Amino acid sequence: MTEHRDVVIIGGGHNGLTAAAYLAKAGLDVQVLERLDVLGGAAISAEAFAGVDARLSRYSYLVSLLPQRIIDDLGLEIALAPRRYSSYTPVPGGSGGLLVDNHDLAATAQSFAAIGAASDAEAWQRFYAGTEALARVLFPTVTDPLLTRSEARAAVVAAAEAAGIDGAALWDALIEQPVGRTIADTFQNDLVRGVVYTDALIGTFASNDDESLLANRCFLYHVIGGGTGDWNVPVGGMGAVSGELERAARLAGATLTTGAEVLALTAGAGRAGDADRIVRWRDDAGVERATRAEHVLVNCSPHELARLLAAGDAGGASAADIDESAGLAVPPAEGAQVKVNLLLKRLPRLRDESLDPAAAFGGTFHINETFSQLQRAYDEAAAGEVPSMVPAEIYCHSLTDPTILGPELRASGAQTLTVFALHVPDRLLTEATNDAMRERLQRAVLDSLDSVLAEPVESLLVTDANGQPCVETKTTRDLEHGLRLPGGSIFHGDLAWPWAEDDEPLDTPARRWGVDTGLPGVLLCGSGARRGGAVSGIAGHNAAMAVLESR
Repeated sequence: MTEHRDVVIIGGGHNGLTAAAYLAKAGLDVQVLERLDVLGGAAISAEAFAGVDARLSRYSYLVSLLPQRIIDDLGLEIALAPRRYSSYTPVPGGSGGLLVDNHDLAATAQSFAAIGAASDAEAWQRFYAGTEALARVLFPTVTDPLLTRSEARAAVVAAAEAAGIDGAALWDALIEQPVGRTIADTFQNDLVRGVVYTDALIGTFASNDDESLLANRCFLYHVIGGGTGDWNVPVGGMGAVSGELERAARLAGATLTTGAEVLALTAGAGRAGDADRIVRWRDDAGVERATRAEHVLVNCSPHELARLLAAGDAGGASAADIDESAGLAVPPAEGAQVKVNLLLKRLPRLRDESLDPAAAFGGTFHINETFSQLQRAYDEAAAGEVPSMVPAEIYCHSLTDPTILGPELRASGAQTLTVFALHVPDRLLTEATNDAMRERLQRAVLDSLDSVLAEPVESLLVTDANGQPCVETKTTRDLEHGLRLPGGSIFHGDLAWPWAEDDEPLDTPARRWGVDTGLPGVLLCGSGARRGGAVSGIAGHNAAMAVLESR
């Protein structure tokens, strides 16, 4: 028997839950099919270590791009805690470092001077005044139909000019030419340049002078969140965000089905709104089922969509028929990171004994991420080698949100560390070498961390109920296996600009909202959509709006 629904959503990550909540709230019959036993996808909290009362944001870890509009529309009770310190970056081989204090401009300027970068302090303020002008214009548009490039440029230029900034120069510097080149022209100090450029590399494998402008797109999304570019800690862990979206979807009447393995999608030839799409899936009891739907929203990667279409014969469509002009990446898709979660008895001592570790780890702790180190690591990885010194950044969620630790751990002074290491592309691994490479990459990350600390980080690791040290490492292959991220890509492929090109057709709701697949009634609602990526709910919101507009 074939069931019928208005909407089937493939994948119960945070975007799928967002779409489900909006559509069910609008009165549609919605079913979410999630392969895993828990909802939330990459935005979950988990007790990663046996018998240890600590809930870590296992994959995604900070929030910037979640619009207040979505929070308000869905009545989400989400607390996002700001971090006083933006970042701390030790000088490699030295005892000092750069501490950027969001609450004390004078102290920040003194820190610039202390590392020999006094002239860069003013340049820093000017540069980020420009990114804030960009953010104030572009972020409010991410939950609206797409602007064209010309419209986006005109709006940015006008707003920047009103703030006393050369808008045309700002657009060219951050959008038209490689952002690494702009950074090199703006700042003099190698460490300062590196700190700024890291926002262009989270999830993106690119050189310092990236002519493809992939780094620019990554940088743009990292500096526009909330209209400020601030990245906040979700109180209660990332699972609290997905948990609220799940609650909203259930209250709205959506059916949320876990343990549901989607096997195939037959797209059919009918127009959007016709019940001409069939999703075949297997439930948690092993029974195969089929659901016919007017709309299918795909909260998985475009690569997974292509696989499902091929399995369902796609009504004659093949993966090649998927419209890449819609912003899809089929293929390639390659992640370039390794994620390491640690639980420590206390924060490590720093080489700079005058600095409180709570300040250093209170924001983003950059290790071996000077501009020259980033380029060296890229060159080594591009040549097929693990970087000799892995660049990485660290986040200590428990400093901002102690609630993720149980009472005994909190009382003991324990702290979590999340390490996101760059320039470790999936091409360095194979299925056969993944286990060995996980060990090697974990060792490389810990060695990189030790190179800037006053004591070995391993000596501080808490042990779990089995006597094992509390350290968990996820490679790109692990992400592909666990979450079906193609090549471990956290964005499901290359990021797209958050606007349409001037000659791009915007003649359907799916195209106007940046969720088109080229197949009627089949929409992207995950990170592979235009304006997808990160924990934002934007792609889910926009797919829902496209469905409602088409009815």
